[in-house]
Amino acid sequence: MRDVRRANRASLLTDLFHGGRQSRQQLGDTTALSQASVSNLVGEMIEEGLVEEAGLVGSDGGRPRALLRVAPGYGYVVGADVGESRVAVELYDLAMSRLGAAGYRLADPSDHESVTQLLIRGLADVTTQADISRDEVLGFGVGVVGVVDREGLVHSQTTGWEAVPLGDVLGAATGLPVFVENGAKTVGQAEMWFGAGRGARHAVIVLIGRGVGAAVVRDGRGHRGPDSGAAEWGHTTLVYEGLPCRCGARGCLEAYIGSDAVSVRLAEATGSEPDPRLLARTLVGEVSGPAAVVVTETVGYLGAGIADLVNLFSPERIVLSGPIGAALGERFLPEIRAAAAGHALRHPFSTTRIDVCQLGPDAVAMGAATLPIARLLADGGMAVTDPHTVVSRAAHRRQISRVRG
Repeated sequence: MRDVRRANRASLLTDLFHGGRQSRQQLGDTTALSQASVSNLVGEMIEEGLVEEAGLVGSDGGRPRALLRVAPGYGYVVGADVGESRVAVELYDLAMSRLGAAGYRLADPSDHESVTQLLIRGLADVTTQADISRDEVLGFGVGVVGVVDREGLVHSQTTGWEAVPLGDVLGAATGLPVFVENGAKTVGQAEMWFGAGRGARHAVIVLIGRGVGAAVVRDGRGHRGPDSGAAEWGHTTLVYEGLPCRCGARGCLEAYIGSDAVSVRLAEATGSEPDPRLLARTLVGEVSGPAAVVVTETVGYLGAGIADLVNLFSPERIVLSGPIGAALGERFLPEIRAAAAGHALRHPFSTTRIDVCQLGPDAVAMGAATLPIARLLADGGMAVTDPHTVVSRAAHRRQISRVRG
């Protein structure tokens, strides 16, 4: 019975979070629960502060019905982006309004201990900005470069991390539930929930910056293999024995479309000073001469990489994200589509749409903040305090406050 109650609460809470304000009757229709069950469970969640009434809607000849929503202030979530040159930390309420943000330069991305300290500092900074206590934070999501295995260990050849237990260390230091995931996957979840992937059941969200990754969504769920699944799309081979890649292999897709690699080719072609930001600067202005040749080649390589995704997964939608993915998509989307069409099988390509991200070029931290929300929704706002007792998260927090008080 506890499992049934949890599942029914999860269904209602998920529908409210993703569907927006709804009446009790609408929730009964969309979740297929009886009106009695909806009323009882909604009443519980209102008492806990998890759900609140937010306006009225007219009915056919009867009294106006109250609209419900997930209460934005029930709790807060923190998301972080651990990149190769910086760490960004952001705090959100349950309406995904950003209430605090902090960013720090990263001197040595291989020093995971300093990264952990920056994350702890970021948590303190954003909670201070928002004037909330750490007890009000429901969880801390972190998007990282590299593979996150099923034990939560981070492996990243490009940053020199080998089996780093980031989640365990950060959880012990903060006392919070910590969720660690590949950064491309956190962007993918954000775009699927709030952005260009919304409404699709089968999609691939690609993240292109210094590194190149992808999040594959099948039947509405993120695909996950034994480790991070298709997130290492950038290290699939595009050219046999081709250009050297940062991972140590040759011919990887990242060596042809990653910003560092393309910037090197741009510098050689134009006689410019080598600068990792050269590609980003080039895409802002007019692209002509030798630079146009390099950019055209890059668009072609990107199209070929997208064609591989089309042939492998037959997605409804492919979303270009990340600072370089968004910039290339905004400037050259028709050319990218044409290049992909030239390398993909005709039928799966005919059913695939290629779009540009809607949440901005850097949504890793926002996506990471959705990880604790996903757990909250799946649990129906309930927490397990021992194998035999199930209580609401609100009641659990009240218990903790009494113990501390």
